[in-house]
Amino acid sequence: MNSDIRNLDFNLLKALDALLDERSVTRAAERLHLTQPAVSGMLTRLRESFDDPLFVRAQRGIVPTSRALELAVPVKQLLGDIEQMLQPQAFDPATANVTITIASTDYALRAVVVPFLNALRAVAPNIRVAVQPIDDLQLITQFERGEVDLALLTPESTGAMLHSETLFNERYVCVMRTHHPDATGEALTLDRFCALDHVLVSPSGGAFQGVTDQALARVGRSRRVTVSVTSFLVLPEILQASDLIAVVPRRLATNTGLVMTEPPVQISGFTKTLAWHQRTHHEPSHRWLRTLLIDTCRTLT
Repeated sequence: MNSDIRNLDFNLLKALDALLDERSVTRAAERLHLTQPAVSGMLTRLRESFDDPLFVRAQRGIVPTSRALELAVPVKQLLGDIEQMLQPQAFDPATANVTITIASTDYALRAVVVPFLNALRAVAPNIRVAVQPIDDLQLITQFERGEVDLALLTPESTGAMLHSETLFNERYVCVMRTHHPDATGEALTLDRFCALDHVLVSPSGGAFQGVTDQALARVGRSRRVTVSVTSFLVLPEILQASDLIAVVPRRLATNTGLVMTEPPVQISGFTKTLAWHQRTHHEPSHRWLRTLLIDTCRTLT
């Protein structure tokens, strides 16, 4: 009975290839690290599958039949394709042409993605990066479907089924424009801090209270928040054009031209993590990209 070669056991194909090359059951067994009886048994199964003797005994070893010779090229090609499939593709950042999707908060876009893109462009100019907002309810599904490759989260929002790595611990600072009346180089007093008008970033929109207000409440104080915006990205422009001040994560205040000072109240910081799914955990290109992102974050101060 004839058989489709693609349905044969991989080890049988390897045995057929070795027998065709070696023209000897003994030498084929040595090459395959098997016993001679084991290879003889495999030859019997091959003969049944192809309904052909495949090899006949000769004065020295065995010689292939016409049918066996017809199989020589397709068998070797099929084995080569399988071996290539089983071997991970070599990854060269300089020539790689892949797309990676990052789910990011507004904060992480500025603090993590921007420096990562700068580092990436220098060594892998053909890699494309798509950034999208984090959808907490759909994130796991997006990972599973391949719609998201990396997510910039906090430990509290990282699901147990995701792999994760700590990027850095963040703290809060107070910022204002260079020529602000209180940009004297001296720390703000608590009284002055509470008396000034503040701008607050509310990602969901409309809120006038945040972690700073919680910290003030613990010491029996409050501040005046007169402006609430949804994005950190517009904050420097607002501050440069007014006498408002803001309390922001320190990494957002760097390279903005704003004056930084320590807030006069202790405000709890947060940890930023990188998360990814098991689906891409062993993929060479994704491993390289994760390492670059992690290293970039850890080299920034």
